[in-house]
Amino acid sequence: MNWLNSEAFTLFDQHIKWSDMIGNVVGLIALALGWRRSLWTWPAQFVSGLILFTAFAAAHLSGSAGKQIVVMLVASWGFWQWNRGRRQAQDGSVAVRFATHTERLLLVGAAAVGTLAVGGLFTLYPSLSWDPWPDAYIFVGTIVAMYAQARGMVEFWFAWLLVDLVGVPLNFANGFAFSGFVYVIYGALVLWGLRDWWLRSRDARPALEGAPA
Repeated sequence: MNWLNSEAFTLFDQHIKWSDMIGNVVGLIALALGWRRSLWTWPAQFVSGLILFTAFAAAHLSGSAGKQIVVMLVASWGFWQWNRGRRQAQDGSVAVRFATHTERLLLVGAAAVGTLAVGGLFTLYPSLSWDPWPDAYIFVGTIVAMYAQARGMVEFWFAWLLVDLVGVPLNFANGFAFSGFVYVIYGALVLWGLRDWWLRSRDARPALEGAPA
């Protein structure tokens, strides 16, 4: 599997690795499938996580590599969640909704506490990550985003946007240029996906009694 971490080509003086390129292309496909609320978004995310794990592990970015393990675990759980069909819309697809105020507070709180905990761990053991706090932020942010996606929450798109803000410069700084370029594309897809889920969640809200449908 060493070829995965070999150089594929050079773009704008940036060395592009096969694992970085393939993993992120599959990740883009997974995001597009999530936008379409397709169950196949989860297998695609699993495969993307597996390939990117090899890339980050070879670069000794333990936080990013560990994130991919969590991505694979959450992808398996998300597939199970969506496959259960508890949140099926009338058209047979997965229903989406906005999180409640309590759920939003829990998501933000979990992200803050998780980032402090993981960042503290990386700081105590520098060998785990070259960039402890950004790596911890992305690690925890990805978990929060995928959890919200598995629960059908529109807020998962906002979580991905916040991850992108740090992910782009971090990937360029650590030699994963293709990841940096792809994260920019992620940003555009996230905005489109956010709009689609937002509109669908509004359409799914029950009409008030006595109000026109």
